Amino acid sequence: MRKELLKEIIISFQRKELPDIIQRDLQIPINTGKIVTLIGVRRSGKTYFLYQTIKELRKTVEMENIVYINFDDERLEIKGKDLGIIVESYRELYPDKNLSDVYFFFDEIQNVEGWEKFIKRLYETETKNIFITGSSSKLLSKEIATALRGRTISYEIYPLSFKEFLKFRKLKISPVDIYDTNLKAKVKKLFEEYLQWGGFPEISFIENEEIKLKVLQEYFDVMLYRDLVERYNFTNIPVVKYLLKRAIENVSSPFSVNNIYNELKSAGYKVSKDTLYNILDAAENIYLVRLLEKYSRSVLKRSLSLKKLYIIDNGLITANSFFKDTGKLLENITFKELLLRYKQIFYFKMKKECDFIGFSDETPDIYQVSYTVKNAKTFERETESILEACKFFRKKEAFILTFDDELEIEKEKVKIHIIPCWKFFIFH
Repeated sequence: MRKELLKEIIISFQRKELPDIIQRDLQIPINTGKIVTLIGVRRSGKTYFLYQTIKELRKTVEMENIVYINFDDERLEIKGKDLGIIVESYRELYPDKNLSDVYFFFDEIQNVEGWEKFIKRLYETETKNIFITGSSSKLLSKEIATALRGRTISYEIYPLSFKEFLKFRKLKISPVDIYDTNLKAKVKKLFEEYLQWGGFPEISFIENEEIKLKVLQEYFDVMLYRDLVERYNFTNIPVVKYLLKRAIENVSSPFSVNNIYNELKSAGYKVSKDTLYNILDAAENIYLVRLLEKYSRSVLKRSLSLKKLYIIDNGLITANSFFKDTGKLLENITFKELLLRYKQIFYFKMKKECDFIGFSDETPDIYQVSYTVKNAKTFERETESILEACKFFRKKEAFILTFDDELEIEKEKVKIHIIPCWKFFIFH
């Protein structure tokens, strides 16, 4: 690679006016002495998190001390063994600079095979100020575990939470504001939009629904072809497509690879169960899907349990399905919201099934999701499910999250908060 190109990339960014940044809830620390790693699905805002950090740095650090390289840049045809040329190019630009004072930002570095050796060498010999991003949990975690153990601090980046979505739409709301009927109606309308179209940052600014649809379909295609087919070398593209479409259709439900295998076999496709498991595993590694284990105190039983499947963002569901099941969308978006709040999440099942058990410590919080509980049979079913989980975990409080129903009841000495999702997402 020509050093002249790298010098051009370095200088161009240093003199570039960064776009306006809307602060996300997660704050990335700057001077940790660790390699800061941001991992998450494509288009979730990882680059803007870097920009947010760089903007903060520019207040106290000279622009010449900041290096940003985006490895999605098609001009950068570079191999891992040649990454040192970045440092060489910088040294030639600024021979008097001490590298220990320089901040390096490497966006989508996973695109370069063998990148971890370069990062380790840079960290150990030159500077502790390193920030990297990637779109695959497996690639990054595997390489970090072998080469960068103890040197990193990692953050998972997700599409916008509903609270962040409101911020992006320039709407501030306090607990008192919900008594303002006009403002409350506006929040509920925005929640309906968020429920259908999800929280990818770019999508939150697009008003035209046809354009939203096309952009989301493009996101999906990039994840399918670039992140799954090319990166993992899956050759049977129709099988990959079928599995993902079935995953979207069955969102929030137990997902059986055996069933998919039998369906494909009946349709005349030649594919092994191992291949299907590999595709599903890869889809989770790139943060497209998330699998939820059934709760058990036994790690083995949890890993062998039939897992429920969720999609990382509702917009991808809307863009790739012909039906609109608002109940499933509500449960899917609740799952993503709880991912931001808890260290571990499970579903719970004995005689009944409870949607979510969230652990931040030894005592979990218990959630059931239902579009409405106005129907007497639905109310009975949902409360029985949540009471069974409360009894098992000896909890005296739980939540039923709905689209718009609101009530507080006490049943069998358990206080059950029935609360709209939008209100819970904002104020709890």
